[in-house]
Order: sequence, then C-alpha cells, then structure tokens
Amino acid sequence: MLEISELLDLSKTIAAPLFEGKTYPWEVLADISDFIVKLGNTLPEDEYEKRGENIWIARDAKIFPSAYIGAPCIIDHGAELRHCALIRGSAIVGKNCVIGNSVELKNVVLFDNVQTPHYNYVGDSILGYKSHMGAGSITSNVKSDKTLVVVKSPEGEIETGRKKFGAILGDCVEVGCNSVLNPGTVLGRGVSIYPISSVRGVVPENGIYKDKDNIVIRK
Repeated sequence: MLEISELLDLSKTIAAPLFEGKTYPWEVLADISDFIVKLGNTLPEDEYEKRGENIWIARDAKIFPSAYIGAPCIIDHGAELRHCALIRGSAIVGKNCVIGNSVELKNVVLFDNVQTPHYNYVGDSILGYKSHMGAGSITSNVKSDKTLVVVKSPEGEIETGRKKFGAILGDCVEVGCNSVLNPGTVLGRGVSIYPISSVRGVVPENGIYKDKDNIVIRK
C-alpha cells in the first residue's frame, strides 16, 4: 500500500510526469524544484502568468495581496492563496487548492482540491487529491536526532535516504485539528486522523486513527 499507484490518482495533478519511473511517492521530493522549472517553461502564456523568476500562476487563481510566493512554484487553475500564506519555494499547488491564513509550504506537491486552510505547515510532503488538513495540523519533516528518515511499514522499515521528509497523504485523507504527522508518516487513501494526534508510521487505507493502539478500518 506504499506505492504511488496505491496512494495517489495521478490524473488529479499537473505534476503526473514527476512520478514516472518512481515506485514510492517520497522518491520525487528531490526532483520537485527542477521539475517545476522544466514544466513551467512549457505552460501556455494565455493560461499562466509568469511572475518574477520561475513562478507561474494560473490567471484564474486568487492570490491575496499579503501572500508570499517564493520560486520555483506553480499555482494551478482555481487555487486560492489567502491572507499571509507563505510559499517558501519548490511547491506545486494543484487546481482548486486552498492555502489559508498563515499556512507555510516548502518542497511539496499538492494534488488538485487539497485544502490546507488554517495555520498549517507542510514541508517535504505529498498531499493527494482532496486531502484536507484541519486547523493547526502540521507535517514534521526532520527527526529530532537529525538522522535519515525511515518509513516504518508493517512489512518492515524502508530507508528513504532523506534527512527531510514529512508525510505522504493518499487521496481523500482527513487530518484532524492540531495533529502532528511525524517524519516518514504515510496515510493510505481515505484515512481519517482524530484531532490532537501524534502520528508516525503507516496507517492503512480507510483507517481511522484514534491513537497508536486504536486504529480501525472503515467498513
């Protein structure tokens, strides 16, 4: 359940070619920046406005005056960046996404219709189609001891080779308010996380995470 095809619908992102030839979604994290520049230079000028160096914004996207957008970045059709949203760079924001008040993004791919509406931090992460992060929920992308991140799956540990890796959210994941997704967390499609949770490891598809010892599968 950790492979790209089992977690993400690649028809729901402008970044589908980024995932070609990869097995696990976190393998794309090192390539996001270069991919943005390559893709951005092919985007039609009548649909996307280039602002500054290597920032492309769909002409129907809504960008609040107080939002900050760092390069490289692509913001797709219908997306909305609200008051004081901060994009530090290396970010792909999908169609109809909502990046809310004081939300910070860095080195991420947000598939279409993702919502990070209130005080979220999302770094070195992939958020699948229609995934939603409740107010104050964040991805923690560096271990406290600064060692390389390992994905702890039911089949054993998988080395990622990355010092910075936050979380992978499959399609239609719901993360409860004020939850922390610890480094290397992978949430399968349709997972729900209870509010004020500290999550690590893998939560299987359609799982309801109440706490680390109480995960039930939605019928």
